[in-house]
Amino acid sequence: MTAGADQIALAMQGVSKRFKKGELHDSLRDLVPALARRVLGRAAAADRREFWALRDVSFEIPRGQAVGIVGDNGAGKSTILKILSGIMKPTLGEMRVRGRLSALIEVGAGFHPDLTGRENVFLNGAILGMTRAEIRRKFDEIVEFSGLADFIDTPVKRYSSGMFARLGFSVAAHVDPDVLIVDEVLSVGDYLFQRKCMERMSAVLQGGATVIFVSHNLRAVTDLCSRALLLSHGRVLADGPAPEVLQRYLEAGLDVGTNGDRPASLSRFSLLNADGEAVRFRSGERARVEIEITAHQRIERASLVLMVESDDNYPLFSTSTERLGAPALALEVGGRASYTFDLDLHLAPGTYRLLAALYRYDIQHEYGRYPGRTFFVHSEIDIRGGVNLYPRLSRP
Repeated sequence: MTAGADQIALAMQGVSKRFKKGELHDSLRDLVPALARRVLGRAAAADRREFWALRDVSFEIPRGQAVGIVGDNGAGKSTILKILSGIMKPTLGEMRVRGRLSALIEVGAGFHPDLTGRENVFLNGAILGMTRAEIRRKFDEIVEFSGLADFIDTPVKRYSSGMFARLGFSVAAHVDPDVLIVDEVLSVGDYLFQRKCMERMSAVLQGGATVIFVSHNLRAVTDLCSRALLLSHGRVLADGPAPEVLQRYLEAGLDVGTNGDRPASLSRFSLLNADGEAVRFRSGERARVEIEITAHQRIERASLVLMVESDDNYPLFSTSTERLGAPALALEVGGRASYTFDLDLHLAPGTYRLLAALYRYDIQHEYGRYPGRTFFVHSEIDIRGGVNLYPRLSRP
């Protein structure tokens, strides 16, 4: 992922960010002991109050690339964005940005609550580096994109969080930025507006700009980004093609242990398309699931069940080795068995989970349920729900 220096849109080199956990003294009784501790050099206590949000973060992003930043809450994602956008300065290291940067990282950031939407468009545009003439020229386009024409002369303190997000993103996306930074703030918007935002960010990319996108919606990351960074406890754990990085992020759900008293564990749970391991599929695409079971106790008359759930844990589909005609499973301690399921993913666009379970039908007993893989389904047809019935429209 190297590029010439003139092609690098932004970069971090050895960036670390330290915060101090605040110490409040609202009485003389509290203040005097605190001063005494400082005089006596209680360095250890001071160290315990320090928190490093980022540690030695380095990366370069070429012009025209979309990069997703993923990780659990507290991983350091928002701190990176605030440093890139100039809101914070790093404690150590260097950060470089080439060209005009536009950022939307907090709902209502840069808005004055007592000003109207119209006035805040001019205020926020100026903060982002637009001239007054440029804002005037783009004003109608900004308002139309936001869908807030009926409320543009209303003070924004009366706006909902979704309305804030609409207006904020609309201004940020019309700056014609060289670098566009967008945080999870878009999650407060409705479905149709989120789709408009994704289309707008794609248009910004096609114009040669760079997009940095932070979201817990991993399907949105796969839609937009070719590359991803995985953060954990302020460090970069992985940097590479988005499907590979997201797969590593999701591997935490793979059960490879003994799970206490369970009679077996999954020693392998792979999800593949025609090109190999995958997390992103087209609606209707063929998927292959390969599962290997390792027995920790003697197993008799068991069946391997494969299930698909929606992102909100609603069961959508299940089958099993026994239902598909395989004999009941019998394994001695340490024995292994492998199965392959081929599926046609006639699912609507969304995020789904594959799970497996070990089940004995004759006594109707489930021995254990194992998380497997999260995957994302995309479709050219705008549909909702859990399944894709491939609708076709005809007119008389």
